[in-house]
Amino acid sequence: MKCPYCTSENSKVLDSRSNEDTNAIRRRRECLNCGKRFTTYETVESTPILVIKKDGSRQSFDVEKIKRGLIKACEKRPVSLDQIQQICIEIEKELQNSLEQEVKSEIIGEKVMEKLKPFDEVSYVRFASVYRQFKDVTNFIKFLNDI
Repeated sequence: MKCPYCTSENSKVLDSRSNEDTNAIRRRRECLNCGKRFTTYETVESTPILVIKKDGSRQSFDVEKIKRGLIKACEKRPVSLDQIQQICIEIEKELQNSLEQEVKSEIIGEKVMEKLKPFDEVSYVRFASVYRQFKDVTNFIKFLNDI
């Protein structure tokens, strides 16, 4: 790490602390050349994920889209905002851990449904009805009978 004062690359770490809010590690350093102290932050560099839509177009993964969909599906249901946030965090972690740079929107939708079902079946059915785009009542009834 280069010293911001003398540009020497020789420094030692005096203190390291984890910052839970930003998933960063704060390091207090001392330059071995000039003796001045400075702070650095270390974060994990994540690769961007592209979502392949049904029409073949691609767009950046946005966890807020999942959150908005879940909030709509869980409206007036006993699913807390914390539970919705937890579902979003789990899905985002799974996608990051898969090391795939492109993910089909269908896979994301299935993950959302899988995570939502244990919390509330009505919210699950609401989400599924929009996600699966049922064309008629018979498809919807068939889906309900399957669960």
